[in-house]
Amino acid sequence: MPLDLTLYIGFLVAAALIVVFPGPDTMLILRYTMSGGRRVGFTTLGGVQLGILGHITAAVLGLSVLIVSVPIAFKAVAIAGAAYLAFLGVQSIRAGSLRLPAEAQTGALAITYRRAIRDAIITNLLNPKVIMLFVALMPNFVAPTRASVPLQLALLGITLIVINVAWQTGLVLAADRLRRWLARLSVQRAMAMVTGIVFIAFAALLLVDHVLTDGQWHAGTP
Repeated sequence: MPLDLTLYIGFLVAAALIVVFPGPDTMLILRYTMSGGRRVGFTTLGGVQLGILGHITAAVLGLSVLIVSVPIAFKAVAIAGAAYLAFLGVQSIRAGSLRLPAEAQTGALAITYRRAIRDAIITNLLNPKVIMLFVALMPNFVAPTRASVPLQLALLGITLIVINVAWQTGLVLAADRLRRWLARLSVQRAMAMVTGIVFIAFAALLLVDHVLTDGQWHAGTP
């Protein structure tokens, strides 16, 4: 086995806790499933996993370490991620505040498959906390004497995707069921407003944590 079993079990626990803790990905899946239904929800889920695949590739190639080790590059990613979250937040608030006929409002709140996968990929790729997961946390569960480090990082990343899919599938199914109960337009609009505020709050936290604090994170530190 390429991975050390004891370290792998430790990673499973740590990864499960990280996945369960709500973040932008969770809010995006819930919001888009409630607005667009199960298929849109699973499309969003797929976009999140594609984003994680991007992080796995960057980690295996050493790009994640490079980004974190160059403060300007890391802050640029953080700013871009915060800006995109704020953009999603403003879009969501605008959709929830539209004063249009019911038919027009329903169209405004609808989420297309293309938008769902696009927003999920970009939100995940530009999330500094996900980058730090691959740079600062994953190396602690790698045993260099067992197999090549890139191979172990790839296997840990795939494990993270499996855990992510298992948890987020439950979120999609739960949100889809709630959608049937809360299908009223007024509820959809309220959810869009709340989700928009949460996205903007996440954007502010990203700026505070990774830009305004002069960077407390460094490559190789947990």
